[in-house]
Amino acid sequence: MSTIVPVSTSAPQRRRPPAMSDVAALAGVSHQTVSRVLNDHDSVRPETRARVQDAIAQLGYRRNSAARALVTRRSGIIGVVTTESALYGPTSTLVALGGAARDIGYFVSVATISQFDSEAMHRALEHFMGQGVEGIVIIAPQDEASAAVETFDAEVPVVMVMSGVQAPTESLRWVGVEQFDGARMATRHLIEAGHREIVHLTGPLNCFDGRARLEGWTAECTAAGLVLPEPIVGDWTAERGYAVGRDLARQGAPTAVFAANDELALGLLRAFWEAGLRVPHDVAVVGFDDISSSAYFIPPLTTVRQDFAALGRLAIRALTDALAGVDELLAPIPTTLVVRASSLEEPYPRKA
Repeated sequence: MSTIVPVSTSAPQRRRPPAMSDVAALAGVSHQTVSRVLNDHDSVRPETRARVQDAIAQLGYRRNSAARALVTRRSGIIGVVTTESALYGPTSTLVALGGAARDIGYFVSVATISQFDSEAMHRALEHFMGQGVEGIVIIAPQDEASAAVETFDAEVPVVMVMSGVQAPTESLRWVGVEQFDGARMATRHLIEAGHREIVHLTGPLNCFDGRARLEGWTAECTAAGLVLPEPIVGDWTAERGYAVGRDLARQGAPTAVFAANDELALGLLRAFWEAGLRVPHDVAVVGFDDISSSAYFIPPLTTVRQDFAALGRLAIRALTDALAGVDELLAPIPTTLVVRASSLEEPYPRKA
């Protein structure tokens, strides 16, 4: 005689995740006591705290961050708007900012956009409002981004990463690197090396950084009494640097070029090498950023170093200051000139 075993066609019941009430029951305390332990309240006795923590570990309890945000209005999330391109400066700033946020118990949610018009910026900011972020950082040093933020009524503090520094308002703060001073430093280095014809290959001039570096070059050349050649408008790419370098080589290269970033400088070096121009004997080249590969260019590149780790920490400090109601003008991060062979008389070490 056979036995028929009924087979259930319904989906197996999923085990529900442990709740705060389960922790309370296992620890033998109230729901409120568990909440106090989770929020690190100092009114809980050490032995009770230890019992609750043991129960949390046994059950594998994880707190519901969305529910916590509704009650406390704290999500532990910072929204970041940045460019979707892999430019060295914004990418390095984002990585540094993420690390600085984690150090104080926050996580970042990132929105990348290609155009910084008001519609795109407002859509990204609205997205973060829906996530319940505690603050927003904008890593998009462009005029359009700044204008869009100014016209958006954010419910949380907003920090703009840009070149200049302005006094903080109730909901908007600014942090940045001394781009202007860095450009003056790079230009002064070339002047002190004896150059009197220093061409500047700019970054995009709708970008705060590009304009600040142009203004620094202009100010230093003017202070030294040099005739200013017409600046050459560029972007941030090695391709543009290469095209400009070929043009300069055909037309008669100047004795020195200050490029607005290291990628532009890389393109210049390639074009000058192809044209038979020796760097720095025939033309010296200085860049800006000190990307990780700049020491390995041929010749190694003299450049201006930005401290992106410090910039990330400064952006987080500006945000936490705003959350705490502290109105402090934060000084820009200083830059450092790193002198290498592309601006020295001896581009390569002598062989023994």
